[in-house]
Amino acid sequence: MQLRLDAADRLVELVEERRGPVFEEEAARRLFALRQAPAGLARSLLAEVVEEDARLAWRGDAVGLARPLGEDLPLEEATYVVVDLETTGLRPGSSQICEIGAVRLRRLEYDGEFHTLVDPGMALTPGASALTGLREAQLRHAPPPAVAVQRLLRFAGDAVVVAHNARFDLAFLDRETERLTGFRIAAPVVDTVPLARMLLAGRVPRASLAQLSQFVGTSVQPCHRALPDAQATAEILLALIGLAQERGARTVADLLALASTRTRRVWSKRLLAADAPSRPGVYLFRDRNEQVLYIGRARDLRARLRSYFRSDRQRPAVEAALLAVERIEWRTAGSELEAALEELRLIRELRPPANARVPRLDRYIWLRRRGDAVVASTSPPSNTLLQGPIRSRRSAQLAARALEADELERPRSALPRLRRRLAVLAECRRFEDAARLRDRIDALERVCRELERQEQLRRLERCLLVPAAEPGYVRAYFVAGGRIAAERALPPGGGAALEVEAGLATARRARAASNTLLLAGLEELLLVGAFLRKPPPELRAVPLERGAILYAAGQVAATSGS
Repeated sequence: MQLRLDAADRLVELVEERRGPVFEEEAARRLFALRQAPAGLARSLLAEVVEEDARLAWRGDAVGLARPLGEDLPLEEATYVVVDLETTGLRPGSSQICEIGAVRLRRLEYDGEFHTLVDPGMALTPGASALTGLREAQLRHAPPPAVAVQRLLRFAGDAVVVAHNARFDLAFLDRETERLTGFRIAAPVVDTVPLARMLLAGRVPRASLAQLSQFVGTSVQPCHRALPDAQATAEILLALIGLAQERGARTVADLLALASTRTRRVWSKRLLAADAPSRPGVYLFRDRNEQVLYIGRARDLRARLRSYFRSDRQRPAVEAALLAVERIEWRTAGSELEAALEELRLIRELRPPANARVPRLDRYIWLRRRGDAVVASTSPPSNTLLQGPIRSRRSAQLAARALEADELERPRSALPRLRRRLAVLAECRRFEDAARLRDRIDALERVCRELERQEQLRRLERCLLVPAAEPGYVRAYFVAGGRIAAERALPPGGGAALEVEAGLATARRARAASNTLLLAGLEELLLVGAFLRKPPPELRAVPLERGAILYAAGQVAATSGS
């Protein structure tokens, strides 16, 4: 009995932490510390806990509270506090709050506002300063985050908390609240982003604060300052409540349900993935004419395919593919690396319409000189200094605008000059110019990181070994000369040495033939780099040496066979 009560308590805490229902698979994984929990197993594990605790109830294939927050609170009688934060960065802990703004609505009428600057106890980054217009001197005598949040909590009382992208703001507020009280904010939380997506589907291109402000026609324009943004969000909330009432919403719980509703017409197609194995592989969505609409890869095909039908909406192209899919084909692989490489090759060959990034050589961008300027070009002449290839056209264009011609050979050398210029613009309160320069600096930093990563990969010489799909076999990828030079299946026994020798010979020829990064293999090489940065447990990466490869192959075979 004690174990059951403890499990129920933890499950209630999980639902409250998520501020809404939790799918049964995730609840079972979290509650029982499982790596995987198929739907049938998850339901059976949770059934006794949910059905014998009055606080919990099934919500379809998810677990929620039997009495949702705000169930007895009519929309027009509730008090709402609309909150907006400005912060020094994106992550609580490494970043801090630097401004809080809030507007209180009582019975759908304005009832006061709250505003304070906050001393974050750390330096403002040039980007944060340029975005908000705040200066460290302004924050120096402001209250620290704990004091500012305590004042906000007094202002809010037991009101319903509202925020635009509430997950971000509540992450910072919950952190300070836990430090003050030991608990997270317990009030109902309305996020205007999913609520707007639900109620304004097809009427606004994006649910950004700026787009919604323009659509609603708010009297205050959002400007990356806490109080004006909270004021704009409050006006948007009132408009959304009116639309929710037209759909039959009567209580705050109804509003929360609308914000979390997963209106997925694809739910009925979940049986297409019913027999998918829990193995690595690639999958292809096919329509009634057998045309391939989308290709993906997974470490666990069953879990990944089921997630398409149980999660929030996908990006529009994938959602359209899910609506049109009539058959899902899957092909198992021995490892996630093999599946990832096969996915790239299939996308390049079949060019499915729903895949956002189809590898094409003519999409790479190069930086080159044109007179005294630096420009981004797709077809650079061969007799000039070049930097590339760069995959993002937008990043390349912004980086080109930031560079001077004599900085092209070493683009990172431009960053100190640009950061000094950004500080001057911010000091002169030229915020629009500072924001443009900040974007160019960010793009240049991304481009520099990409070029440096490519240079490291160009020099890479390794053999990557992973389990093969065939029992007892090991798949070896020989990387040299700026590409995957060879791919060999190493059989058990003495035949592996012959395959290794063949792979090494191909790698030596690739090394001698090219010392530049080949465009044809760039996507594969970047993928290899990603796997080397975060290698899965089954991967072994060793030098291009016969003995090291054979020894590692034996380890991989032994591990995969156990």
